[in-house]
Amino acid sequence: MSGKLYIVPTPIGNLDDMTPRAVSTLMTSSLILAEDTRTSAILMKHFNISTPMLSHHKFNEHNTLDMVMSRLEGGETISLISDAGTPAISDPGFLVVRECRRRNIEVETLPGSTAFVPALVNSGLPCERFCFEGFLPPKKGRATRLAELAIEPRTFIIYESPLRLAKTLRQLADCCGSEREASVSREISKLHDTTHRGTLGELADYFEANNPRGEIVIVVSGLRETTTKNSHRNKYKNIDNSDQ
Repeated sequence: MSGKLYIVPTPIGNLDDMTPRAVSTLMTSSLILAEDTRTSAILMKHFNISTPMLSHHKFNEHNTLDMVMSRLEGGETISLISDAGTPAISDPGFLVVRECRRRNIEVETLPGSTAFVPALVNSGLPCERFCFEGFLPPKKGRATRLAELAIEPRTFIIYESPLRLAKTLRQLADCCGSEREASVSREISKLHDTTHRGTLGELADYFEANNPRGEIVIVVSGLRETTTKNSHRNKYKNIDNSDQ
């Protein structure tokens, strides 16, 4: 009988966000796959978790996949964690989950921390429909993706590094318009948790003058659906008038 893979979210900053269920799952697992065992060792020590850990990151996940599958098929319970947040959300995890699906190995994902949800809600922008973009391509395909996002009708979310933030905001302002509403959240749940709200132009100006630190989430309002609807109405109105 096959074992089971647990996807276990870990805190993105505040250790108090670790759930009792997550702690229990890690304690009772046969093995923990960790993105960086040195980083995760701090978490394990804090919660007195002594389960063995093994490195599982984007540079070795293809090489360790067969071993992980063999242990799961042998009946072991394995937990997968990333450095912070929910695995597979801009972090390693998709590959092993996909292989479990292919081999009919049970996977259970625990609910827990992820950076984009609090950033989205805190932005004050429409969040009933949204698009999670993750990290933009650094070079190849970046201009094409920015052009696609410029006409995205839903609120969209981007992860960015502090070193590239000002440049990305300026590019978004150029593509989407400097008056497009947006927000920038950094260090969510940590001591210096802050959110700046304004237009893309205002935010680009601010962060060009103020170098940020920490993990960054950009939230941008989508192209106004009302504008799209009105353009369609005008188009059909013109067609109707021409037919008369």
